[in-house]
Amino acid sequence: MRQFLLPDLGEGLEEAEIVAWHVTEGDHVVVDQPLVSVETDKAVVEVPSPQSGRVARLFASKGDLVKVGAPLVEFAEGAEIDTGTVVGELHAEGSKRVVDQSAGDPRAAPQPRQVLPAVRALARKLEVDLNLVQATGPDGTITRSDVERAAKSLTEAGPAEQLRGMRRAMAQRMTAAHAEVVPASVTDEADIGDWSVAEDVTIRLLRAIASDCKAEPSLNAWYNAAAGQRRLLKRVDIGIAVDTEGGLIVPILRNVGERGARELRAGLDRMRADAEARSIPPDELRGATITLSNFGMIGGRFASLVIVPPQVAIIGAGRIGERAVARDGQVVARSVLPLSLTFDHRVVTGGEAARFLVGLRRDLEKGQ
Repeated sequence: MRQFLLPDLGEGLEEAEIVAWHVTEGDHVVVDQPLVSVETDKAVVEVPSPQSGRVARLFASKGDLVKVGAPLVEFAEGAEIDTGTVVGELHAEGSKRVVDQSAGDPRAAPQPRQVLPAVRALARKLEVDLNLVQATGPDGTITRSDVERAAKSLTEAGPAEQLRGMRRAMAQRMTAAHAEVVPASVTDEADIGDWSVAEDVTIRLLRAIASDCKAEPSLNAWYNAAAGQRRLLKRVDIGIAVDTEGGLIVPILRNVGERGARELRAGLDRMRADAEARSIPPDELRGATITLSNFGMIGGRFASLVIVPPQVAIIGAGRIGERAVARDGQVVARSVLPLSLTFDHRVVTGGEAARFLVGLRRDLEKGQ
């Protein structure tokens, strides 16, 4: 018997949800035949068989969450396992349970505080997680009143929703980023009153970012905290934050500095369509050198944004609006684009960030 473990399907992936099995126990399969479709944080991926042979056992059901490295399939016979994966497309919904080999490890769960047996029994009856209860008793003891108050709050709040897919991955990545990065932010406003009515805001932003990454390369970089190494990157691959119904996804527009406006617009339109359809290959979601969040398309002026390592900077574009601007000794109404820059202060200095933002503002303030 040989077990095939769920391989790593993407950067930072910890688990995947079973969307559909393409085989059943007892089936004979050949190398590269699709075994199962799983949903990761960004896409639905088809996992092929690493060998030929008979499927003896499936370790999970549709809707289950399977940890990377956990058993997926057991073969009764076959050759060596190859953990390569192939991208595919399939969409489905469903509930899930977690398949986790560490579930029995007492270190994996937080330890409850002091609780009397009667109070613990009440918590079980009311389906209250004691780890979420605020203790008011002596020395941190959880009382009956604490449990009852928590139960009432949970009832008023409604049922809990299990995070899945992109939202679950976003929570994990943001937690990791918050724990690692030392963020600092600077803001400015660009007077874009000389732009034409038909100006493509996103394309202007992308081209200005690419230009200023060459002028101030310290922001177009990756930082390996474990090794203490910074890598300045010549090519500008910009991650574009896309708001979708399922959560935030950040596909990448490659080599922005060497592409014309028309080509960039075509690539951006295709990328957004693929993001909405959840059909972006994993390779197109990896390796951004810097990120743009054009949140002003929805609302808001300035923001303290979150940097996802190994990147060291993210630019935010706020809502364009008219502001009072002094020009030639007079105060006039002009269209203004708010700009936010959050940078990792471990490796980017305040001066480097400020110079980048000044260059970005100047590029954007140019007319046609």
